[in-house]
Amino acid sequence: MPPITATELKTNLSKYLLLSATEDIYITRNGKIISKLTNPFQDRVKIVESLAGIIPNTISLEEAKKQRLNNI
Repeated sequence: MPPITATELKTNLSKYLLLSATEDIYITRNGKIISKLTNPFQDRVKIVESLAGIIPNTISLEEAKKQRLNNI
């Protein structure tokens, strides 16, 4: 999504609050980015998504935990 002006944000705040749940919203004033509206949990979701598939389907969660603890 392209950046929006502060005026656009004020006019359509509810729309941008909903959008910020899934993407960052950059707000501009006089053509310069002044702020970012974001979901505070979005980074956590990205981390979990990046880890998906790392543990093979042939190993149980308990076995993976044991292996991790043994490697520490």
